[in-house]
Amino acid sequence: MGLLTPLAVRIGALPWMPKLLPQIVWSDKTLQRLTRGRVSVLDIAGLPNLTFTVRGRKSGVERSTPLLCVPDGDTILIAGSYFGGPTMPLWVHNLRAADGAARVGYGGQRFPVHATELEGEARARAWAHMLETWPNFATYEERTDRLIPVFRLARTS
Repeated sequence: MGLLTPLAVRIGALPWMPKLLPQIVWSDKTLQRLTRGRVSVLDIAGLPNLTFTVRGRKSGVERSTPLLCVPDGDTILIAGSYFGGPTMPLWVHNLRAADGAARVGYGGQRFPVHATELEGEARARAWAHMLETWPNFATYEERTDRLIPVFRLARTS
């Protein structure tokens, strides 16, 4: 965690944040492009993050999304929270259609992963671990009627 993490947690809990998500993602992608992937908004906030790439289920075009992540041993956890917005992030639909095949940029490396959607007790344990890193996941869960999906990413090579 970094010096700005407490501020990021406060900002992330604001009720109007889901409305700004497109602008935040655009800003983050622009920052990453300008810094050749070395710096993201989440880096500035002192939060673990990755660039998640999955093939579009309709277009077949690879799409990349910056995501907050939570390291968990030799795997990585991600959640389709969308700041607690009412709709599922598009990358979740694409990932499900791709049978878990994706790539990530993480820790200065790019590598393929297999994503497993967690359910039941496995999801509950992972969710509790994720709340330690980003307590706002609980706020996001309260904002939405949908179950926020949690995925475990395992490196495939």
